[in-house]
Amino acid sequence: MRQAPTVEDYVAGVRAGHRPTLARAITLIESEQPAHGEKAQAVLAGLMPHAGRAWRVGLSGVPGVGKSTLIEALGTRLTAKGHKVAVLAVDPSSALTGGSILGDKTRMGQLSVNPDAYIRPSPAGRTLGGVARKTLETITVCEAAGFDVILVETVGVGQSEVLASEMVDTFAVLMLAGAGDELQGIKRGILELADVIAINKADGDNLNRAKAACGSYRAALRYLHPPGSPWVPPVITVSGQSGDGLDHLWDVITQHRDHLSASGALAEKRSAQQIGWMWRLVEDRLREALRHDPKVSAALPGLKQQVLRGDLAPTVAAEQILAAFGGALSNRPQ
Repeated sequence: MRQAPTVEDYVAGVRAGHRPTLARAITLIESEQPAHGEKAQAVLAGLMPHAGRAWRVGLSGVPGVGKSTLIEALGTRLTAKGHKVAVLAVDPSSALTGGSILGDKTRMGQLSVNPDAYIRPSPAGRTLGGVARKTLETITVCEAAGFDVILVETVGVGQSEVLASEMVDTFAVLMLAGAGDELQGIKRGILELADVIAINKADGDNLNRAKAACGSYRAALRYLHPPGSPWVPPVITVSGQSGDGLDHLWDVITQHRDHLSASGALAEKRSAQQIGWMWRLVEDRLREALRHDPKVSAALPGLKQQVLRGDLAPTVAAEQILAAFGGALSNRPQ
């Protein structure tokens, strides 16, 4: 019978860049099995001193904007320049079955066989914001394995982009031109979060429309970033298909990195990432504890029936569930 890797095996293998160990370490950390939790935390503790040196870039955009094509082209260019690139591609999960397609390795066929690149598709699960539940943990593992650029491809721009932007250093939003009124699709929240806006598929017959869209977005940004703002998100055109503008995109991302480093904002952002990570872990543990608490489980069927019959308001039922949970916590031995 094959013996399970020890914590030391995981740490040493990841640090050596051993791909099978890297994949198994991420699988261990993503596992929701209670038996894996303690070992996963120990592996993370062993890897964290070797993490934190990569540049974390989030790339978001509506489905069909061409994220995967652009990431493959950008990642290929970066590896050619000597970078080691990890792509964390988050797939949407079915709300009914929890399943996901996890097809990014097939969409990034060239990059997936690049020895200086690593693609890790992960299901979004119930997590909002287009990121997987353990994205920050996976970033940490990939950094410890020696990857100096982490590209996080999110599910798409929705109502919870904040969570995705809080996990990366530079948040790039991809937009499309020629898909209707560009300004109609602009949400104030997206523009406030974006560090870079790239109009993708700026090639062929769509090139002039993409250039016109740039003007529309730049005009909109002036309302959010008045003259003298420390960083005004650049709006550029790119084509993942032809490769046009990709070098400019990376130059802009590099300029943003230099700006954050020089101003001291990078240290603040990384600190905020750590604190956010801590609270997300607390919330995850509380949610699991609530779901499996015996007193809550005992009270839940009756409360659900009362809510369904209209005898009890959902707000009151929620308070009773929390009261049962709180009572269970207060009665536990210290």
